[in-house]
Amino acid sequence: MLETLKNAWRVKELRNKILFTVFILLIFRIGSVIPVPYIDVTALRESMQSTDTNQFFSYLSILTGGGLDYGAIFAMSVTPYINSSIIVQLLCVVIPAWERYSKEGEEGQKKLAQITRYATIILALIQGSAFYIYLKSSSFLTIDGKGATIFAGFVIVLAFTAGSALVMWLGEQIDSKGIGNGISILLFSGILSRGPQAAGALWVYWKDYDQKFAVIGILVAFLAVIAFVVWMTAAERRIPIQYAKRVVGNKMYGGQNTHIPIKVNMSGVMPIIFASSILMLPTMILGFMNDAQRQSSFAKILNLFSVQGIFYAVIYFLMIIGFAYFYATIQFNPVEMANNLRKNGGAIPGIRPGKPTSDFISKILSRITLMGALFLSVIAILPIVVGNVGKINISLGGTSVLIMVGVALDTVRNLESQMMMRHYKGFLD
Repeated sequence: MLETLKNAWRVKELRNKILFTVFILLIFRIGSVIPVPYIDVTALRESMQSTDTNQFFSYLSILTGGGLDYGAIFAMSVTPYINSSIIVQLLCVVIPAWERYSKEGEEGQKKLAQITRYATIILALIQGSAFYIYLKSSSFLTIDGKGATIFAGFVIVLAFTAGSALVMWLGEQIDSKGIGNGISILLFSGILSRGPQAAGALWVYWKDYDQKFAVIGILVAFLAVIAFVVWMTAAERRIPIQYAKRVVGNKMYGGQNTHIPIKVNMSGVMPIIFASSILMLPTMILGFMNDAQRQSSFAKILNLFSVQGIFYAVIYFLMIIGFAYFYATIQFNPVEMANNLRKNGGAIPGIRPGKPTSDFISKILSRITLMGALFLSVIAILPIVVGNVGKINISLGGTSVLIMVGVALDTVRNLESQMMMRHYKGFLD
């Protein structure tokens, strides 16, 4: 990775792209610490540091790079855009018009991108309104009075929404003028900014003699998880394909052997995001309750979904596996793959074309999806297990590691491909 960055820096065009990306990231980090008016930032930060009743917002704070702690302009960060992208992608399977857009090439992708932008604004309004309700109910506003509170709410929600729109625009600028996927880079920088806070927490534990071995174990496990994630991210199952020979005029075509690569972790972090978003809803509802309401039976049921609880870990594990299969189902269609192979004169050695081919591909997909789902589930619940065994709260969970590793690998591959294009001389030289 360091060698790739060093070689890319020598190319003027790539160096300008890297500097532009760094400049956008600097703007993003500045916007993540500028507070929105009428918010008591000190009280809000103290509340966000509590892990008892604000686990949902603490989770969002990790993804937003701490912007939620400050009530900043970029407090929502890239979460509205990510959620809208997921929703639009899922609805492409349900809405025929959107499905046609997804198959129309560049023009269709532009239409879907425009729909995603509108959905991002709507979700930002909803999330900004929900966060304002939380601020108001928790007395985190610096203004009193009915009329003044309404005006403050309008300003706060509008600022959060505008911040989300600006973050989306910054990500698009990185796509067009920078290096890598813009939204992923912004998400990566937000998570990475929590590193010093996590290091400070480990240092506090390190000063306690009884916790020294636990800290060493966490560091070793963290490095092992990174290596394991890198290995699993690159792992793939290759289905061999053989194309039949055919004669067209005086030339013979086909006859070559190739393969269909299927990644073990084909769904990425999406199953974890789906599962965690749903399981955090009980904690979010509990955070809005007062002390009297938390004594009710309904509140006791919600307490079962505590992030560090065994019940939460088991449900989390099962939901990730379920969502992994769901996501693989909407991504791959074995029948369509088998039909495309038959149309192009291709076949899997030892498997008859048609239904036997689709059944074979379905069986392979089922096994690969199970391996990928188990990988995601183990990575996701590992911080919970380590936290309960070592009695240490880990702010950077498995989702964060998956995102950081995935974005880093994709960015390096992007740099390598661009360098290869610039150093390729072609047939005319």
